[in-house]
Amino acid sequence: MNSFFKVLRPGINSTFQDLGRFGLQHLGIVASGCMDRLLFCNSNKLVGNNLSEGALEFAYQGPLLELSGEKVLVGVSGNVNFNIEKKSGELIQGTPNESFIVSNGDKIDILSTINSVYGYFSIFGGFNLKEIKGSSSTLVKAKIGPNSGNKLKIEDKIFYKKSYIKEKTKKIKFIIHNDNIIRVMKGLQFDYFSKKSQEDFFSKEYKVSNLTDRMGMRLEGEKLENIVSKNIKSEGITKGSIQIPGDGKPIILLSDHPTIGGYPKIGNVITADYDKLVQKTPNTLIKFKLVDLPIAEIAFREYVCQF
Repeated sequence: MNSFFKVLRPGINSTFQDLGRFGLQHLGIVASGCMDRLLFCNSNKLVGNNLSEGALEFAYQGPLLELSGEKVLVGVSGNVNFNIEKKSGELIQGTPNESFIVSNGDKIDILSTINSVYGYFSIFGGFNLKEIKGSSSTLVKAKIGPNSGNKLKIEDKIFYKKSYIKEKTKKIKFIIHNDNIIRVMKGLQFDYFSKKSQEDFFSKEYKVSNLTDRMGMRLEGEKLENIVSKNIKSEGITKGSIQIPGDGKPIILLSDHPTIGGYPKIGNVITADYDKLVQKTPNTLIKFKLVDLPIAEIAFREYVCQF
């Protein structure tokens, strides 16, 4: 079919994502995938898709899109401010986390996220995306994924698979995580750090800096003292790892992290708190809480029950 959305404004960081591209980290290709897994899955629930269907992820300001073709059911998930401009000129304030129908000539203007970073735009039946190694995730730094591995650009055309066929609109209750407590487990090199630094890490607040993107989150706050070695032999790393480079300032690795790293790791964010973490905007103060494996497993079971 020839129906598509025309990109009139791409937004700050708009890419196609799914749940990730797995099994390639030994080749230097990270899984990548959506930043906020729950919001991503909710976006697909809104329009009746499989939870793994590729969606459009945006950060801070999203795209301005104009539909050219058959009407379709879409949804915007997250704490998002957006408008729908009908072809007639009528302007409607959009309701996030609730699916709606757009018709030929209508525009969707995703203005901003509110006290958060990421949101998602999904479409009934899915976008017409080229999969690379079984995934439609975009890894911009490696130029892998749909849209030639790039962010959206002005004048791009976003084609989709199906037109609207009486799929019912849906609404999903969105829970905003207001607390700034991030639970972590001890990292492999936790004992590299002085007792004072171990205590500081769990008692002092850290500020999310502007040096934050899909690859990592740099924190400002109490410097941590390494009493063993500021470098280690490079080893495999995962998202949520909290590395401490030579300057003593923590860096939390996020979804587009490198596959190996040589900085000691003081901790690792548990899976259940990762979505909450990535939605923290610059200048937000966060505090770490130490948990053990049984607590992390209980939190994970509670987390997956939301899907």
